[in-house]
Amino acid sequence: MRERQQRLTAIKRVIRNEKIESQEQLLYFLEQEGFRVTQATLSRDLKLLRVGKQAQETGESYYALPTEETRRERELGYVEDFRRGYVSLDYSPPLAVVRTLTGHADSVAIAIDNLNISAVLGTVAGDDTVFVALREGTSRESFLATLRERVPDLEE
Repeated sequence: MRERQQRLTAIKRVIRNEKIESQEQLLYFLEQEGFRVTQATLSRDLKLLRVGKQAQETGESYYALPTEETRRERELGYVEDFRRGYVSLDYSPPLAVVRTLTGHADSVAIAIDNLNISAVLGTVAGDDTVFVALREGTSRESFLATLRERVPDLEE
């Protein structure tokens, strides 16, 4: 896991400092820094980092990290997905159980996963229920307070 974090940090550094136009070019720079990865692993890393292509005036494109504005817009979309499907929240340590409208559990789970709530280890979605695995020691109140920071006007 430590190597992965170091590799992700190196990817971000290379993308910030160079105009990377292809995965092959990025693989080359990573090799120069001592990281030997497959194209498939690099693709997963780029997806995880939400790296996208930025168009140049010449018509070519290069990799770019998401901007703060892009991150905020994406987060607003997750908040709307959560609100659209959310019905109620119950808590039984170490789980929070979110009830959703039928068929909305997947989008609510994806929203929770992407709202960067440090207490959340992960989610499992059914059809109208999301089980949220919480870090040890997370109280109902602290989880709810953090969730309300991300989703204002949340009702229990």
